[in-house]
Amino acid sequence: METDITLQKKYNMFLPYLDEQTARLYLASEALSMGRGGKQKVADLARASRVRIDKGIRELSSGAGATEAERRKKIRKQGGGRKRLEEQQEGLSETLGSIVSPHTLGDPMKPLLWTSKSLRNIAKELKDKGYRIGHVTVGELLKSLNYSLQGNKKTREGGDVADRNEQFEHINEATLSFMENKAPVISVDCKKKELIGNFKNAGREWFPKGAAPDVKVYDFIDKDLGKAVPYGVYDMAQNRGWVSVGISKDTAEFAVNTIRSWWRQMGEECYPGARRLLITADGGGSNSSRSRLWKKELQSFATETGIEISVCHFPPGTSKWNKIEHRLFSFISKNWRAKPLESLEVVVSLIANTTTQKGLSVKAKADKRQYEKGLKVTDEQLKNIKLTPSEFKGNWNYTISP
Repeated sequence: METDITLQKKYNMFLPYLDEQTARLYLASEALSMGRGGKQKVADLARASRVRIDKGIRELSSGAGATEAERRKKIRKQGGGRKRLEEQQEGLSETLGSIVSPHTLGDPMKPLLWTSKSLRNIAKELKDKGYRIGHVTVGELLKSLNYSLQGNKKTREGGDVADRNEQFEHINEATLSFMENKAPVISVDCKKKELIGNFKNAGREWFPKGAAPDVKVYDFIDKDLGKAVPYGVYDMAQNRGWVSVGISKDTAEFAVNTIRSWWRQMGEECYPGARRLLITADGGGSNSSRSRLWKKELQSFATETGIEISVCHFPPGTSKWNKIEHRLFSFISKNWRAKPLESLEVVVSLIANTTTQKGLSVKAKADKRQYEKGLKVTDEQLKNIKLTPSEFKGNWNYTISP
C-alpha cells in the first residue's frame, strides 16, 4: 500500500508531463481505485480540485472522455518523431509529379487523377534519380496528391489512334521547354456556339422564390440576333484568357485573328521581345491540322510579328485534354449558368467577368466581322508557307517561320 507521501511525490513527478485531459482521467482513475474518500484524498495530495476529478469520473463512466483515435494517439514533444520522407529528401514530391504527369489519365475536369505507371516502375525511376523510396511509400505519396488506384473505365473518345500517348508526351515536353525559356505557350479552341436571346441556359442559380427568369419555350434561332461564336486563347503560364466573340462563322481566319488580338491586347505586354510562340490546339475545326487556311493565316501572323510559331495538335478524339477546356471554358460556363444570353454585349460581359480563386483573369471583345466559309488555298500559296514539320509526327507538330 502506497503511503500518502509516496503518492504525493508520484503525482508531483508525473502530472506535469500529462495534458489536461489525460491528467484528469488519471486522477479520476486513482480516486476510483481508492474507494470511499478517494476523491478527497487524491484532490489533497495532487493539489487538484474536486470539480476536476468529478469531471474525469463522469468521462470514464460514460466513455465520452476520448475518441478511439485520441486514446490511441501518442503524446510527443512538438516536432518529435521521424521526419516525413518529403522533408528528408528535398524535391521528392515535385520529382514524383514530373514522372507521373505525362502518363496521367482520367477526366481533366475532375480533381481525381490516376496513373498508368506501376508503383514499382515509379519507385525505380525515383531511385535512378537518387531518392531512397519504396513502392509502398510511392502509393502513399500519390494518394496525398489526389491520385487513386482504379480499374478500367469507359471514358475514351473515338477510336484508338497510333502514337496517341507519344503525342501527349511530345506536347508535354514542348510546353515545359517553352515555359522554361520564358516563351509564351497558349491553348486555343472554339467554345460551343450559343444562341443569343431570351433562351434557357443550362444550370441553376439562386433567385428569390418564384422569381427565376422566364425564357422562351422553344430554342429557335433569332434571325436578328443569331449565335455567339466564342473563340478563346488561354495563356498557361499567366493563367489569363482572351475570348473573341464572333457573330458569323468559326473559320481559320477568325481563329488566327483571335490569336492576333490576344497578342496585341495581352501577349505582347506579358512577353516583350518574344521571338517564339507555342500553340496547342485540337486536330479539327477551324484550327485543324489539315487546314491549309489555318497555316496560311498563321504565316501572315508570323510575318507581321516576326515570331516563330510552333504548333502541336492533340490527336483525334482527345479534345477535352486541351487545357483551355478545363482552365477557361468550364469557368465561363459556370459564370453564366442559368443566365439568358440576351445580347452580344451580355455574352461579352459575362465572359470578361469570369474569375477563379486561383487568379484566372479574362478579357473579351466582340468581333462583328463577317468571316467567309470555304476559302481555298492554292498549291502555289501553300508552297509560300515557311513550314518546317517536326521529326515526330510532322502532320501534328510543325513550326511556321516569319
